Amino acid sequence: MTLPMNHTDELDTIAHRLLAEGRNQSVWLFEGDMGAGKTTLIKALCRALGVISTVQSPTFSIVNEYTTHEGHSVYHFDCYRLRNEVEALDIGIEEYFDSGNYCFIEWPERIISLWPATYYQVHILVEPNGHRVVETELIG
Repeated sequence: MTLPMNHTDELDTIAHRLLAEGRNQSVWLFEGDMGAGKTTLIKALCRALGVISTVQSPTFSIVNEYTTHEGHSVYHFDCYRLRNEVEALDIGIEEYFDSGNYCFIEWPERIISLWPATYYQVHILVEPNGHRVVETELIG
């Protein structure tokens, strides 16, 4: 699926469309340049899921856990600061993946060998004119 993401008022609609398409995948990989809007889109997804916690980038903590109004956990990873995949294993990333809860991962290219066999890939492109495009693909 390819969607334009140019206005913040479109984010909630985009989030609902992505959740409809990727609903059977718990692990979502978000790719895009620095400042492309990965965290902003994840905030919209968390709103759509009913997260009651404050959603912010887990840049320094690597992973944030959010809770929905139904008591479900949503995990948000930022792998940018990981030096290697061993650090991801040390925080138990595979257990998070196996939990069945949504795992939204920014900078997944830092942990390629740890990707599960099935996942939902979300790529945010910033065009030369500054417009953003979200491309998605179900893998596995």
